[in-house]
Amino acid sequence: MKSKKPRVAIQGIRASFHEEAAFKYFGENINTVECNSFKQTFEALKNGDADYVVMAIENSIAGSILPNYSLLLTYSFPVIGEIYLPIQLHLMALPGVTFEQIRYVTSHPIAIRQCVDFFDEYPHLKIVESNDTAACAKRIRDEQLTDTVAIANTLAARLYDLEVLERRIESNKKNYTRFLVLTTHENAHVSKPNKASLCFQVSNEVGALAKVLNIFAEQGINMSKIQSMPVLGKPSEYNFYVDVEWDDNKKYDQTIKLILKYTHNFNILGEYRRHEEEGISMRPSLSAEKEKRKYIEVKKIN
Repeated sequence: MKSKKPRVAIQGIRASFHEEAAFKYFGENINTVECNSFKQTFEALKNGDADYVVMAIENSIAGSILPNYSLLLTYSFPVIGEIYLPIQLHLMALPGVTFEQIRYVTSHPIAIRQCVDFFDEYPHLKIVESNDTAACAKRIRDEQLTDTVAIANTLAARLYDLEVLERRIESNKKNYTRFLVLTTHENAHVSKPNKASLCFQVSNEVGALAKVLNIFAEQGINMSKIQSMPVLGKPSEYNFYVDVEWDDNKKYDQTIKLILKYTHNFNILGEYRRHEEEGISMRPSLSAEKEKRKYIEVKKIN
């Protein structure tokens, strides 16, 4: 019998930032499917072991997670939503452990790099990198380590019975990660979408990409992100991943019809509701015209 709770596949273990993002989107009444890699989350969805995948796609400091774009195209599961999660990092230890007892700090390398200002003040602490923030917290609990602290979120502290010694030790207090929510085509209906993730290629000739970007600008469709990745085994060919937003659905439909004339291998990776939360933005929104000029000047692909 199928569980009534949505089964959500995440990279990492419970109390990771991926589970926090899943809670933010679905609520806490879910069954978390722990996976060792992003590819395993897609395999869980493919094999029917999960109903949804929540996957990080970009961070406001570290940038795009490029291998995950390839997974989107390879598996072709539709994107049905997005979450912007503020990344708040805390220092945690076993209850009763004092700061003077600490010799080691363990966490994911990206989390550690986001706290360099804090650790510059404590050069005697030895940094130990691991593959998951929540797993570091769990290890402290399981092995009862009294000389080690973890950098993780409040979910990890609560789940693994740790005490927060220092809160918000991240250097940048406006750090966000964007997560995508994916599912099977059978569950992919989204009411009144106003954002889409697209992927396409253009011919390798002067102005080919500019023609497509001009269409977005002329139709008044906002392009919030553009990312290029080389096509494996095909020199000088690129996949362009583009996120677009709109208020007029007819304008969006017309735009898609127009750009089909100038692209090939065109894919709509998903149509969904954009995340709406005051004060949260991965970057300033860019009009298609501004993005076109910026992209052509920097990349010089065409």
